[in-house]
Amino acid sequence: MPTISWPHILPILLLIGSNIFMTLAWYGHLRFKSAPILMVIFFSWLIAFVEYTMAVPANRMGHNVYSAAELKTMQEVITLTVFVAFAAIYLKEPVTIRHLIGFGLIAAGAAVIFLKR
Repeated sequence: MPTISWPHILPILLLIGSNIFMTLAWYGHLRFKSAPILMVIFFSWLIAFVEYTMAVPANRMGHNVYSAAELKTMQEVITLTVFVAFAAIYLKEPVTIRHLIGFGLIAAGAAVIFLKR
């Protein structure tokens, strides 16, 4: 049974935080379509800076207990999870069964990364 400890949990929490900011930087502007694109890019960069201040330490610390492939896999699954919530709550877009099945298949593929030999 794997040991769950702060060095295992902190990178995951940082990845969750970074993905919230990343999703906001990439998709938050979609509700402000009349905003000038250069202003959107500028504010997206500012938000992405916060994202990087969490993602880089998450990967640096996380690499002490996870492989790079495991970190990337966690990041992708977290990204999809955050995106589904963001799209439904912030963008008010419906999440269909097709989306859930597709994301579920991606998550199932991601689970293969964590199988032990």
